[in-house]
Amino acid sequence: MKSDAQPSPEKPANSPKFAAPHPGSPAMPRWTTGELIEAPIMGWRNMLALIGPGLVMSASAIGGGEWLLGPEVTAKYGGALLWLAALSIIFQALYNIEISRYTIYCGEPIFSGKFRTLPGPWFWLVLYLMFDFSTVFPYLAASAVVPVEVLILGGAMPDHDHVAYHWWLNKVLATGIFLLALVPLIFGGKIFNSLKVVMSTKLVLVFGFLLVLGILFSRPAAWAEIWSGFFKVGNVPALARDADGSRAAEQPKIPQVENIFVEVTQRGRLPLLDFSLVASIAALAAIAGNGGLSNTPVSNYARDNGWGMGDKVGAIPSMIGGRGIALTHTGCVFEPNEKTLPRWRRWYWHLVRDQLLIWMPACLIGVALPSLLSVEFLPRGTGTNGWNAAVMTAEGVREHVTSPPAGTLVADAGLSGYLSGPRWGNVFWALTLLCGFLVLGTTLVSTIDGIIRRWVDVFWISSPRLRRVDPRNIRYVYFGVLICYSIFGIIMLWFFNPKQLIDWATLGYNFAIGFSCWHTLVLNRILLPKPLRPGIVPSISLITGGIFFWILGVVTVLAKLRSVGLIDL
Repeated sequence: MKSDAQPSPEKPANSPKFAAPHPGSPAMPRWTTGELIEAPIMGWRNMLALIGPGLVMSASAIGGGEWLLGPEVTAKYGGALLWLAALSIIFQALYNIEISRYTIYCGEPIFSGKFRTLPGPWFWLVLYLMFDFSTVFPYLAASAVVPVEVLILGGAMPDHDHVAYHWWLNKVLATGIFLLALVPLIFGGKIFNSLKVVMSTKLVLVFGFLLVLGILFSRPAAWAEIWSGFFKVGNVPALARDADGSRAAEQPKIPQVENIFVEVTQRGRLPLLDFSLVASIAALAAIAGNGGLSNTPVSNYARDNGWGMGDKVGAIPSMIGGRGIALTHTGCVFEPNEKTLPRWRRWYWHLVRDQLLIWMPACLIGVALPSLLSVEFLPRGTGTNGWNAAVMTAEGVREHVTSPPAGTLVADAGLSGYLSGPRWGNVFWALTLLCGFLVLGTTLVSTIDGIIRRWVDVFWISSPRLRRVDPRNIRYVYFGVLICYSIFGIIMLWFFNPKQLIDWATLGYNFAIGFSCWHTLVLNRILLPKPLRPGIVPSISLITGGIFFWILGVVTVLAKLRSVGLIDL
């Protein structure tokens, strides 16, 4: 792997026999050429090579969807609908591999590749600004402050709409958390290195706490329900029917689930879809894993980590401590031949290993563990709303730890006298709330970085004016955009409440990643040399993934329209 000290990006290693191709839009600069380095050989001696984009992105993936929307859904339906989150994560893993395929070839992040395709940068600028609009709302900062408020208020849920003190407390704390999240993006050399430290720490602390809580105080049946839920493909929330098959006038208190395939094959009908929580279910699928365009930094991090041709282009340095690190204004490609193709294949499988053995399992665990808490500690059918789900779960944790029920390890193994009672109940209640703060607060760091670097990287390459800037001054551009976004984020925090921000943030996620799946397939088929293009399986995966996410997006819009009375479903 390469060190932080970069060779001069102004003198690329051009091959006299290989001319850099210039496919796509002529408005984008021509690539330079260089030699593809060898992929790292995996072994016990270089396990740190595994700390790449997959680990950083999987830690950032454990955020709003997993901590807020997951428990909200599983509190009502148990694990029966988690297959949607699992399918979303699988499609995202395949998408992550394909967007990084482009980066391994030329060292540019996928967003720059999108702007290279016709009809040109200005068209894609307008389109992706619309797709990315929902992600700029800082719902994570507004939500991360709620567990702190609950602790300050002695366990009571804040009432921001009716109690002035609660409103001011939320705004001041949210602003402080938002500003605190900027610190790792300002210090530390390469910004990617700072993110690795923050996200590795988060992964250890969050998984460690949730595993201890789950092993000691959850029954095996709850574990089985969560993990089996990942495989119950076709389950949907459904309304009860009368004997004649029409919608029942009275619905059961505990919401029911029906399987589309069972209903069609055995009864010749589709389930009556229950739209009461469809928006939350679709939003969970949208932001399980990363979701929306927040997956695209996988390719940026692959470049910053020096993977493939990312070794030739540099990285984005932090404002303080980033001297000597630069980022070229265009990508650098290699000539596919008998020497480089085996290296390419090794890099590709290194990338696959990173996503399928690190990112995907971590994301599935990140969905399962918070959902396990709501299944075990909340009565089935419990109605929740946003952060209320996590707070109610913490209350359930306190009750179970105070008096562990039979069937849990701590009770059956005779450990109750040591790890239960009111004192331990209060400790685990507070730790559960603080875990929620850690989950959302650290995810805020990577989310802000992802938004900024998406657009900084694109303009760094596509803008003729910025292409005249010294490659070592990319940090000033990044820092300037960071300041502008900070001002916007703080304004949004003061004008909207947490629920409004999360509604805005998740509305366009499914449409954005669905379209990006299709666009990625097109650009990889056009911009990459024929030997490096995706085969039939990756191509079908991107097409199918795009359809899956757009179906979720349409269902979300229908649910929103129904909620405001514009349609009747």
